Amino acid sequence: MAKKILLVDDEPDIVTTIKMRLEATGYEVTVATDGNTAYNKAKSENPDLIILDLMLPDMDGYQVCRLLKFDQRYKNIPVIMLTAKSQKEDKEWGEKVGADCYITKPFDLKELTAKIKELLEGKDA
Repeated sequence: MAKKILLVDDEPDIVTTIKMRLEATGYEVTVATDGNTAYNKAKSENPDLIILDLMLPDMDGYQVCRLLKFDQRYKNIPVIMLTAKSQKEDKEWGEKVGADCYITKPFDLKELTAKIKELLEGKDA
């Protein structure tokens, strides 16, 4: 069965690029373009992994990640933060709210897909 990935980003070009690549790799991809939708989809669809931008309308990625990671039902879903915020304190905040990985934009699609595979395989183990 295909692994489900929730892709959260408000930039259409990034969503299209990542979604096409992941679907070509065999993943099922659901998209959200704002924080509230991302949080609700994460709860309703229980994805295997979440790719989460930080700068989102409604609720930022830090808040979404924190709400999920501090909820027993969703805390084991791996979260990759994919963001243009590259300062040391941004990464530290990512760790504090429970992100499993922090990748800065511009990013290498191969690096992202390798990280997804690594986190999903670790989940199966």
